[in-house]
Amino acid sequence: MKVNRLYYGENENQFGDLRLPGCEGPYPVAIVIHGGFWRAKFGLDIMDRFCEALTNGGLATWNIEYRRVGQEGGGWPGTFKDAAKAADFLYKIGPANTLDLDRVVSIGHSAGGHLALWLGGRHRLSELSSLRSGKSFPLKGAVSLAGVNDLALMQEVHHIPEVRYGEHNNPVRDLLGSPDECLDRYDQASPIRLLPLGIPQVLIHGSLDIHVPVGLSHHYHNEAVRAGENVKLVELPVAEHFKLIDPESETWPIILEETLGLLK
Repeated sequence: MKVNRLYYGENENQFGDLRLPGCEGPYPVAIVIHGGFWRAKFGLDIMDRFCEALTNGGLATWNIEYRRVGQEGGGWPGTFKDAAKAADFLYKIGPANTLDLDRVVSIGHSAGGHLALWLGGRHRLSELSSLRSGKSFPLKGAVSLAGVNDLALMQEVHHIPEVRYGEHNNPVRDLLGSPDECLDRYDQASPIRLLPLGIPQVLIHGSLDIHVPVGLSHHYHNEAVRAGENVKLVELPVAEHFKLIDPESETWPIILEETLGLLK
């Protein structure tokens, strides 16, 4: 399968890999966003097989890279600005690649699941927000795979063992800073704070996930329903965190079906 690497910015991490189906276009598009708690040591290559499977399922995939914590310009606000810029780049590359820009969904895993929902809600940002970047690319829907959809709650999940056991591992705080000092950042960056997003959303989460607790998706789902959203929660009872991006696992048919369903 041919992979076309395209740069949406001048930084070495501002690029994406575009894969096109073998059939005739125009192609619906999935903006694919990798996880890794927004940290530099994880890159878009961890989603290669996932993207190949989606593309074989009939979707063009735009697997985006972005500046991450530990890299110059990564974290706040660069990580968010890159995700937005990469999504908006579809306007530029769409015509030449026969992309159907009326049928675009975002789908991300873990920290990428957070960014997938954030892309769907960034039009709700205040005009004064430092993350605002003009007109937001309109999505048909968003899929969160074990997503970190409430940043304040995830920060608290990591803060508890910090206090009890002296551990120092808090990726949300590394991304945004402390909620006590940077509450405005959490308001702009956390999907749950941007509700209602106004687009259909599917949350898929494994019950056995020890990296991102399934309770985050339950909590987000409850708040989204309360806000009047079109949102669906699919909890997979025998899936852990990484099964959701394994196209050879039993979770794959469910993920493909839910993703295609948003495009109908």
